[in-house]
Amino acid sequence: MAARWSGVAAVVAALVCAAALVGRCSAEDPYVYYDLNVSYITASPLGVEKQVIAINKQFPGPILNVTTNWNVVVNVLNSLDEPLLITWDGIQQRMSCWQDGVLGTNCPIPPGWNWTYHFQVKDQIGSFFYFPSLGLQRAAGGYGGIVVNNRPIIPVPFGKPDGDINLFIGDWYNRNHTALRKELDDGKDLGMPDGVLMNGKGPYRYNTTLVPAGIDYETINVEPGKTYRFRVHNVGVSTSLNFRIQNHNLLLVETEGTYTVQQNYTSLDIHVGQSYSFLVTMDQNASSDYYIVASSRFVNESLWTRVTGVAVLHYSNSKGKASGPLPDGPNDVYDKNWSLNQALSIRTNLSTGAARPNPQGSFKYGLINVTEVYMLRNEPPVVINGKRRTTLNGLSYSPPDTPLNLADAYHKKGIYTLDFPTRPLDGPPRIGASVINASYKGFMEIIFQNNDTKVQTYHIDGYSFYVVGMAYGEWTEDCRGQYNKWDAVSRCTTQVFPGAWTAIFVSLDNAGFWNVRAENLDTWYLGQEVYMKLDNPEISGDSESPKPDNALYCGALQYLQKNQTSHGSNASTSSSSILSVGSKLLTLMPFLALVAIFV
Repeated sequence: MAARWSGVAAVVAALVCAAALVGRCSAEDPYVYYDLNVSYITASPLGVEKQVIAINKQFPGPILNVTTNWNVVVNVLNSLDEPLLITWDGIQQRMSCWQDGVLGTNCPIPPGWNWTYHFQVKDQIGSFFYFPSLGLQRAAGGYGGIVVNNRPIIPVPFGKPDGDINLFIGDWYNRNHTALRKELDDGKDLGMPDGVLMNGKGPYRYNTTLVPAGIDYETINVEPGKTYRFRVHNVGVSTSLNFRIQNHNLLLVETEGTYTVQQNYTSLDIHVGQSYSFLVTMDQNASSDYYIVASSRFVNESLWTRVTGVAVLHYSNSKGKASGPLPDGPNDVYDKNWSLNQALSIRTNLSTGAARPNPQGSFKYGLINVTEVYMLRNEPPVVINGKRRTTLNGLSYSPPDTPLNLADAYHKKGIYTLDFPTRPLDGPPRIGASVINASYKGFMEIIFQNNDTKVQTYHIDGYSFYVVGMAYGEWTEDCRGQYNKWDAVSRCTTQVFPGAWTAIFVSLDNAGFWNVRAENLDTWYLGQEVYMKLDNPEISGDSESPKPDNALYCGALQYLQKNQTSHGSNASTSSSSILSVGSKLLTLMPFLALVAIFV
């Protein structure tokens, strides 16, 4: 009998391992699978037909809905006519910068080819988004949401909402991204956007002069008395937006993976690349529909009036359409500190856990000794070697043909230099591929000093960081006295106001090459980025994952690349497929039944 049970167990184990579709048979966190086909569609969100980048023929793309610690496998098919990479903004991808989807760590996916990303959302929750990272492609779309849910055993610091709504807001140009790219290459500024989209749609016709007839707008349908979670992402090119819902409070509960101190806002500034979660209760009398507004900030409002997105909040018992003027946004003509003070009011909720049972506040970041300090200063665009460029510390990053970590894996020299300065250079600006030599398991302080005239936002791939301070003026050593060393918000994207500084603390516990960049697409495209290199000197313990078997090769290693059959125009356009280990086991039930017979 024991031998019989042993044989049955072996069969069951083999079936389970086959179902998991992983390289070894062991107890693992669940797997989830998506197919994303990135292609062009023709759309006219502002009434002007243009080429839009869609995911599975959807614009915006599908939501990747996963849970803490799940393994995520995303097969991306490039049906565009140019190279493609997808990056997962805010997903920390513990130990796998090979999956980051930026030029420093990945060769682009050629047109007609597919490539499979594989990463784990390790110890993470929250609201994020993905997008194409090359050549201003995000200006044409290609983005979608990522929702990372708590595991069932971890409590959430608010009641379960009656619905979950993703809202993508962002400035929009009627010109194709290729035309925008050429303008930047020719030394021109992109100028004022043509409008603001909400979920890929133009504004509701609140004003017959500003908004032409026939524009398709977004409607959010709700039930009176219920509470909904709005996950709002600024996926635009370069415009900060003020978000508000007419007559409704926005209860902020989470931003980019951190549960926040719960506070009501009548409106909130959301800068390029940032994501926020609000709870909104439908507590109005529904005498009519209500406006949802995203209006441009820190610009001449009389000239930028058209750069306003308007959607409609529709109660099921609404008595009429929204009408009249839009609810007023903030006016900073006499108070430039309004937005900055609002940003400082966003703090970490220390009374709750997130992805782990222990409270977030148990990590007392303010007591950790800083091991290295970098001041990253940007300036208005400059001309270097006859080209208009942007810089950090006087250096304008130019991606080498060979990704940095691929060069290291094959011991290729001269691809980059490990000499990025800790302070701005005194000499003339220059172009190159200079990398920050960061200390693994160090604790870094970074001060972003914005000497430009526009708001800039900065993002670090693979990490969350504590936004410990921000203020107008030049940063000095004395500014450390203003730092919040107790409950500063932890996030992956922060704004830096013009003529101001923002300071962050980051724990460098993720080995590999990681991108530090401006999220403003024009600034990023012109060179305002740098990479951090973190080598793990320990023989044992956590380390960067090895080069994946499906790695693409380019640049100095192009000769290693094997041909892939182009999928051409016959590529699958099916909706995203989600297959977990549990659902795969359902397909094995007939086999398990046969096993039971022999038992």
